Amino acid sequence: MKKLLFAVLVLFLVATSWVGHQLHTRPALDSYASIQTAPAIGGEGIRVTFLGVSTLLLRDSSTAVLVDGFFSRPGLFSTALLPIGPDQERISAALTRAGIEHLDAIVAVHSHYDHAMDSPEVAKRTGAVLVGSLSTANIARGQDLPENQIHVVAGSEVLHFGDLTLTLIPSQHFPHGKAMGEIATPLVPPARAIEYLEGGSFSILIERNARRILVQASAGYVEGALADRQADVVYLGVGLLGSKDQAYRDAYWRETVTAVHARRVIPIHWDDFTRGLDDPLVALPFLLDDLDASMAFVQQRAASEQVDVRWPVLWQSSDPFAGL
Repeated sequence: MKKLLFAVLVLFLVATSWVGHQLHTRPALDSYASIQTAPAIGGEGIRVTFLGVSTLLLRDSSTAVLVDGFFSRPGLFSTALLPIGPDQERISAALTRAGIEHLDAIVAVHSHYDHAMDSPEVAKRTGAVLVGSLSTANIARGQDLPENQIHVVAGSEVLHFGDLTLTLIPSQHFPHGKAMGEIATPLVPPARAIEYLEGGSFSILIERNARRILVQASAGYVEGALADRQADVVYLGVGLLGSKDQAYRDAYWRETVTAVHARRVIPIHWDDFTRGLDDPLVALPFLLDDLDASMAFVQQRAASEQVDVRWPVLWQSSDPFAGL
């Protein structure tokens, strides 16, 4: 019996050591320094600030819109085992560093915690209208966001904020099958990560003076959904894309980048969001994803279609159209 217990203990320690090693083995990001996005320098056009995952701040001279607004980024242990909710200190620090005081709108691409958990709190602080699915609305109601700051989108819808036109187009989440379904009643934090159900996903087309940006935050798609749309720049979600086969990657590219005749792609949703924004961004570990494989695919397909690839820089206000 003692020998059996000893063998089990050894196997447990070996497995724990292997998992620990795998969680700290991840792609390096050094090779993307040469293709970083250009900083914004004056002008009246759209400026975009990348704030991790698919959180993007879009501004012109009079209007500010935030995609998602996820800043809490709870650690791996907390996310896996404990109820989680908005981290007030981390939200305050991120808003201050990004220079966010007022927002016209926050658009949640879907309702998983790494997209919508913080959105209601950010809306409270900035006066923004929170736009999203019924599930996102129920996250907001669970945090007592006033109803006049909640806008539920069902199907496609066009919204106007200043000179920015936002078109929300139903899409699909990356097909991993986790935390899917809808949040049917107000979700009061703290709640388990798996309770932040997806609730439907959106592609977001942002237009200003004939310049167009597509935000495709999750590496999923609806065939033909973007066939009649155009965008100069695609902020392309590549999270977990490295885990899919070539056929899936080809279809994803065709239904997003090729469909809108994009001239530039900027990858998003590749960073490890269990680490706070005080630390430099790192890729997800190889145990969960393979960013190297995703980027090799993106760069190969981009080269074949003469699409420029740029790498987002955390906290930097960038001109997504520079050089196009």
